[in-house]
Amino acid sequence: KRLAAAVMKCGKNKVWLDPNETSMISNANSRQNVRKLIKDGLIIRKPVAVHSRARVRKNTLARRKGRHTGRGKRKGTANARMPEKIVWIRRMRVLRRLLRKYRESKKIDKHMYHELYL
Repeated sequence: KRLAAAVMKCGKNKVWLDPNETSMISNANSRQNVRKLIKDGLIIRKPVAVHSRARVRKNTLARRKGRHTGRGKRKGTANARMPEKIVWIRRMRVLRRLLRKYRESKKIDKHMYHELYL
């Protein structure tokens, strides 16, 4: 089994030995013999176990709706989750865009714009 695992480049748990051919398999003491048994189908590499993401997808959809995000589910501080700096930057960009629009449409003059632009 160890030899077969080395030949197939997998772990020992992934090696399946045909239970009906134990005597034939036990005689195989070289890598070449093991390769022949693999070719004949007496030794098979088991498939990789399923690691489904269905549960994760379901939870992500629920989180988008706002589920599982209460006080008890939060690990970081409010600032770690949504930094005050980024909130500030977004707010300033929105306000400055509005100021620019007002200056273009002559609702405010350039002096008022300069005064309000922080």
